[in-house]
Amino acid sequence: MYSIAIDGPAGAGKSTIAKTIAKKLEFIYVDTGAMYRAMALFFIRSKIDDTDEAVIDAACKNIKVSIAYENGMQQVILNGENVTGQIRAEEVGNMASKTSAYPSVRAALLDLQRDLAKTADILMDGRDIGTNVLPDADLKIYLTASVEVRAKRRYDELIEKGQEADLAVIEEDIKKRDHQDMTRDIAPLKQAEDAVLVDSSGMTIEEVVDTVIREFEKVK
Repeated sequence: MYSIAIDGPAGAGKSTIAKTIAKKLEFIYVDTGAMYRAMALFFIRSKIDDTDEAVIDAACKNIKVSIAYENGMQQVILNGENVTGQIRAEEVGNMASKTSAYPSVRAALLDLQRDLAKTADILMDGRDIGTNVLPDADLKIYLTASVEVRAKRRYDELIEKGQEADLAVIEEDIKKRDHQDMTRDIAPLKQAEDAVLVDSSGMTIEEVVDTVIREFEKVK
């Protein structure tokens, strides 16, 4: 069984790239960010303050996140409810970025993530997959892009969905998320020593996908 880890900052296109590659290689795609977002959704619904670590620790005992697949698409289940369509809001992403820094939140998901890797050929994306979750992955990719490019992609995505968006606000949000993810004490976002760096700023999705598949062919 093979495993591919794709890490990188918010808005680098990890999910899009990972889904496309997984389909081409017939791997199972595991979106770990969606798992953290599901937990964040629980905290928001429970009106828990993102700075109250003791309450968050206690709440983790009441959260069960699992993954299901329908027509090859990952579905995120929170305490028995399919929340896949509710976890992409900016508010949920910001809460996930803050609360995923807590050891209890990461511990709640770590076993599930590692167990998934034992069951099939998988491609997992997140912030600390190559450095922490799957340190022995066959291929590690660090996918990044400039803040400006990432903000514009997110802006276009929101406009396409018919939502209001402010490019300057999105840019600031991304900078904040980068800082939070890179400076947290537990499993901060960083490039694994043995990861291949891919900067997608000037690349199409197809070019990034081809680059990663070429790298995978080298380690097969």
